[in-house]
Amino acid sequence: MSRRSLLCAALAVALPLAGCTSDPGPEPQPPPAPVSSGAMRLVAFDSCERLSADLKRAAKASVGPYGFPGSAPMPEAMAAGGARTMADSAGAAAPAFSGTNNHEQDADEPDIVKTDGRRIVTVQNGTLRLIDAATQRLIGKLDLGLPLAGDQLDLLLSGNVVLVLASGGTGRYRADDGTPAPVGPQVLSVDISGPPRVISRYKGEGTLVDARLTGSTARVVLKTSPRITFPMNRPDDDDADRISANRAAIDAAPADAWLPAWEITTDGTTSKGTVDCGRVSRPTDYSAASMVSILTFDLTRPALGTGDPVTVVADGDTVYATGDSLYLAGDQRWRLDWFKGRAAAPVRQETDLYRFTTTGNQPPVYAAAGHVPGFLINQYALSEWNGHLRVATTDEAKGQSAVRVLRQDGEKLVQTGEVDGLGKGERIYSVRFIGPRGYVVTFRQTDPLYSLDLSDPAHPRATGELKITGYSAHLQPVGENRLIGVGQEADGNGRIQGTQISLFDVSDPAKPARLAQHKIPAGQSEAEYDPHALLWWPATNLLVVPLTAWPTTDRAMPTGGAVALRVTGSGLEQIGMVDQATVRRSLVVGEVLWTLSDDGLRGSRLSTMERVAWLPNA
Repeated sequence: MSRRSLLCAALAVALPLAGCTSDPGPEPQPPPAPVSSGAMRLVAFDSCERLSADLKRAAKASVGPYGFPGSAPMPEAMAAGGARTMADSAGAAAPAFSGTNNHEQDADEPDIVKTDGRRIVTVQNGTLRLIDAATQRLIGKLDLGLPLAGDQLDLLLSGNVVLVLASGGTGRYRADDGTPAPVGPQVLSVDISGPPRVISRYKGEGTLVDARLTGSTARVVLKTSPRITFPMNRPDDDDADRISANRAAIDAAPADAWLPAWEITTDGTTSKGTVDCGRVSRPTDYSAASMVSILTFDLTRPALGTGDPVTVVADGDTVYATGDSLYLAGDQRWRLDWFKGRAAAPVRQETDLYRFTTTGNQPPVYAAAGHVPGFLINQYALSEWNGHLRVATTDEAKGQSAVRVLRQDGEKLVQTGEVDGLGKGERIYSVRFIGPRGYVVTFRQTDPLYSLDLSDPAHPRATGELKITGYSAHLQPVGENRLIGVGQEADGNGRIQGTQISLFDVSDPAKPARLAQHKIPAGQSEAEYDPHALLWWPATNLLVVPLTAWPTTDRAMPTGGAVALRVTGSGLEQIGMVDQATVRRSLVVGEVLWTLSDDGLRGSRLSTMERVAWLPNA
């Protein structure tokens, strides 16, 4: 709603018809909030009287014992464990619901499904779907008009605005030379206050690295390469000749070949441009092979602008963020030595790190940079705590792993301490930092779970080690001094045998112990490589893990679904199985467990896993 509309409503309540007969502003008005659940329609207010009446009706329908939703603190019992009671101003308060399984609570991550407790939004195969959680009905469907139906799509949700993120890639093959045409990333702002509709469409270049949402501010990270066409290689050219020809192509490229370009369409009007040179920064050491741009979008304004890009001449493949910091990490192993007479090998076994500070809806501010030996497994290898950054890496040259603690000193990230020599001859498979403690899993034949004391940044140390068969690919906190490990069981020689879910007791830093194990022979779970696939619902100690069990005979077909487990103080109890092929995500709204697959969205009774709803992706 526009500022003028809010003012008009307030005046109409206090002084009816006090000069407000219409709202000529350009923004569309939201529909009056329905008193009962059901599909919503976009209806324009035609007078202040109608506006006042509808807003009063909505206010009375949505007000609760603690005021309007979002205007008062949550009851302590609901706030514990991450249950939410938020709802936007267009309807009644939402029931408790689960969110995305994020690394940090104050930095929401993009995913293929989001909910605010009243509505569930999904995006698959180029189509956005809007579901009313109370009536369990599809109330909106929108073809996003993307060039790649199978492209990776993700969502961020804030109020009545959904930000759709398309990663980009390669599209149809060019007619002239038969090579695939690049398709850049897109960011779409979709209004879901009524039937879903695209408000703005941002088209960029390169690839989408990642994004985060804090409050109503989204920050989107894009990586671009210069627009330079290198000559075709001839069979008789050696490495030196090819390098010489490519250098000539670089010499001939215009300066703006490096500047990321963008195109924005809002309400049928399109504008184009490139990142301004004055907004590009460079570190002391860089390759000029890529740029990373951080875009900032205020989702209280559905129309997208340029994103006020903050651009760095750097490589970036991993994003980690908190509520007030954003880190970019760039794996440098891609830099190979190709000169004649030398074997192609990594020049640098290092990871570059860049820190930005973030405040409100303002663009991020560059703060510091540094680097560490080795490579990260994912964003969980990074953690900011008490003004320090903890980083877990594997160094292939040394054949071991380490955790280092860094602090900002001016514009540098400098090391204050390290724990080296973890998992000699192995590599890291999972990491989790929890306050002053850390946990690292390495694997080759057995799974050492290392427990770390990081309370003293100058003297971090390993305090305990647990060796078991198999490994954990993701570590999930499930209450005080308890960790869940999702990964693969293996025999004594390291041959994997199927999914295993382990419950660890980490109350004694010197003696981490496994309390329980749940095995699925020949199984595999998406949660092993994407933590968003895992649901932990602390209100009922519910753990939901998607599974695919591969056949043990040639004629059998793979079976899919999800296992629902209750985590107790000392064990894992199976509640039931969700029989649904290719479960990708799980979420809770009220007393219903929703599971999303490639075929559709299923609702199950939370206590029994009995099916209560099915919405196919037709």
